[in-house]
Parts: sequence; C-alpha cells; structure tokens
Amino acid sequence: MRDLLEVLGWGAGALAALHALLWKRDPRAALGWIMLCLVVPWIGAVAYALLGVNRLKTHGQRLGSPWRTPREQPLEADAAGRAHGLQTDLAELARIGERVTSLPLVGGNAVQPLHNGEQAYPAMLAAIGAATRTAWLSTYIFDTDATGRAFIDALAAAAARGVDVRVIVDGIGEKYSRPRAARLLKARGIEVARFLPPRLLNPNLHMNLRDHRKLLLIDGGLGFTGGMNIGDRHLADRLDNPRRVVDLQFRVEGPVVAHMERIFLQDWAFATGRAADDCAPPPAAAGPAACRGVADGPNEDFDRLMWILHGAIAAARERLVIMTPYFIPDRPLITAIAAAALRGVRVDVILPGRNNLPYCHWATRHLLWELLAHGVRVWYQPAPFVHSKLVLVDEAYALIGSANLDSRSLRLNFEFDLEVVDRGFNAELSAHVERCLAVSRPVTRDELDARPLLERVRDGLARLASPYL
Repeated sequence: MRDLLEVLGWGAGALAALHALLWKRDPRAALGWIMLCLVVPWIGAVAYALLGVNRLKTHGQRLGSPWRTPREQPLEADAAGRAHGLQTDLAELARIGERVTSLPLVGGNAVQPLHNGEQAYPAMLAAIGAATRTAWLSTYIFDTDATGRAFIDALAAAAARGVDVRVIVDGIGEKYSRPRAARLLKARGIEVARFLPPRLLNPNLHMNLRDHRKLLLIDGGLGFTGGMNIGDRHLADRLDNPRRVVDLQFRVEGPVVAHMERIFLQDWAFATGRAADDCAPPPAAAGPAACRGVADGPNEDFDRLMWILHGAIAAARERLVIMTPYFIPDRPLITAIAAAALRGVRVDVILPGRNNLPYCHWATRHLLWELLAHGVRVWYQPAPFVHSKLVLVDEAYALIGSANLDSRSLRLNFEFDLEVVDRGFNAELSAHVERCLAVSRPVTRDELDARPLLERVRDGLARLASPYL
C-alpha cells in the first residue's frame, strides 16, 4: 500500500510539474512549481492544484465567456489623440489602451477625487439614496461596522423603493469582519453574489484570485471607483482608530460609466452563473475628461494593466508620479521606471512610511536601491497608512483605480482602473501629490545601506517571496 501511494504521489507530482511547464507564463513561477512538485510530490501536487491552476478562463467559456466583450469599432491611427488634443506620445498611449482593452477612449466625462471616507461615503450614500433604477456595488472588503451598516441600510431602503440592488462581495474579503456582510444583506432582501468563496468542493477553489475591484454604479450615469473598501477604517479623521487609512475614491459621470457597468455585469454573471445582462446605452456627456475603463485579471489573455503601465512610463517626457501602498514591481517594470529617470523625466515614487503589511514593506526596501541609483526619487508618507494609488504622466494623463504595483494586483487579482485624460483633473491630482510630498521624507541610499545584515537578509527573503505576497 505504501509503495502504491508513493507511485501515485510521484505520478501526481509529475503531472502537476508538466502542467506548470506547459501553462505557466512566468518561467520563475514555473520553475518553482516544478521543483516543489518533483521534490515533495504529494504536497507539491496538492498545493499546485489549489493555488497554481487558473481554471477561470475555462469556467468563463462554459458561461458564455462573460468577460469577453465584442470589439468596439477600431480607432484609426492616432484618432484618439486627434480627438482629445493629445501630444504624440500620449496619443500612442491611447492607442495601446484601445488595443489591449478593445474599448475606445470616450470623451464627455467628469471625474472628481474624494478624499477618505469623510468625503467619499456621504457622496456614495447620497447617490444610493437618490437611485431610482439601479444601485450596483462591488467591493473587496465590506465591514459590518457603523459605516458598513449605513451602506446596508441605504441599499435596503433603495431595494424597498423598487430599485434593482445588487452587491458583489469577495469570498475572502468578506471574512475581514463578523457578522458577514453577505448574511446581513440577504436578511434585508438584497441580492448578493460572493466572488469565488473558498469552499473545498468549489471547482474554482483558488485562494489567490480575488475580486479587488471597487465599483458603485447608480442609474446608469453615475459611478464611484478607486481604492476604498467599505468600513470605518477609511474614516481618516478618527484619530482614536489605530487602523485608520488614508485613501482616494473618485466620482465619475459620463459615457465611461458604461464601461464600469459592463465590468460589473460580467462579474455578476460569473459570480451567479447566470447569463450576462445587456448593458444600457452610454449616458450623456457630463464633463471634459476623456476616459477608458481598464479591467484586468487572470482570466485575460493580455496583462492589460502591465501593458498600459509600460506604455504610460514610456510616454512620460517631463513628470511621472507613482503613488501606491504596495510597490513590488517585477524586473521589466523596475527597468522601465529607471529608464524614464535616465531619460531626464522627473520620477517620484511615493509610498507609505508605515505599511499595514510589513512583509510588503520589507520586499520593497530590497529593490529601492536600484531606482535610487538611477535618479528615481522615492518618498515615504507619514502615518497613518496611505492606501491611495495613482499614476500621473506629464500634464494630462492619469491612471486611477484599485490596482497596486505588485504581483498580486498585476497577475492574480481582478482589478479595475480608469484612464483619465484631462489637464484640469491632472492638475488637481498633481496639487494633491505636492501636498503629500511636502510632508513626506525622501528615502536615501545611505539609509538603505545602513540596514543591519539581518534586516537585509529578511528584506531579501521577502523579495524572493514577492510573487506570492
């Protein structure tokens, strides 16, 4: 019996290693899984089955490919740039986004930044309170503290008025608080879908593939997106809360809300197993911004956000700003950022001085020396933890949304970002960046070189594990 189990183990390990060899795009990840499966076959095969296999494309095809969208009418060369008055480099960036998303850059939008829960939550609750047709919410974390219950009350009141209310909660993110938000929402008669809940018998069991998108969509014409979850933690003015978080959310009006609705409906179809609803016609123009929704996830053939990030960095001629809570870029992205600085672009990477995930902070410290050596300016923002994320290029382009600059966001999570081309909006975010820089401290090579040996070893080990953080 023991010999039979050993043979089966070696067979399972060999099959898992062969699957990793054929299907893993990252050679480092493939090599790691192959070694694990061959050295400890049973453990490696089981771990690979739970964490390494992406079943979502196949499952999506069985549901009629809910993520796939018919290609919009292709833009002529530089049409997006001519339409929105972009300089040549940003016009090329607009073409990259169109090619990898199959969505046009659409004009007529108004995008407004909202700082922390103090500004974002009242606006979001007011929008739910005014909804007459639809109120759709997707979030990674839905705490059931005072803020969470205020949202549950508002959504329940909307449903009682006859509004079509739907909520998508991530199957892991909902476990951050008790009682679970899904249970409270269902008890109030609200339709709830849990995204990939971790059940042992679930054919899509995968602990890493999380729905990290943050979307609130009202009546087809108003949307909110950004980095904020639902919970008291985003009330940054509450000085007595040690878990308070600084963050940005964005209020969006105009035709690009149709892009946001499309993504929500595709996720709803996947999470519920139903056919995707038809999208409503795009809303009327509301402002000067040209925007495009960018959905990314492990179900996509393209690494959409990675392609767009590389395009944005290459397009920068004067200024590149990267603000993110988790900064663990891969080698090509590090090289692209450093190359921008070497071209003479002023590059500022703004990170939280106190991170809620210490191992991410350690991994980041291990790679910062290379950026500093090539002229990139790196800054630490003071506490509390800053969860804001944005990329600014020169005077007109911004990338905002839910994605961080780490492997989890760019390879494993389902994310939603928004490209915004609008000089007024860029100027507003640039002013916010300057206020942040005024209170931040620069990171120096001397500071990194002065780390004790044990800290360097710890940081290096965290960097090695970064594809899995």
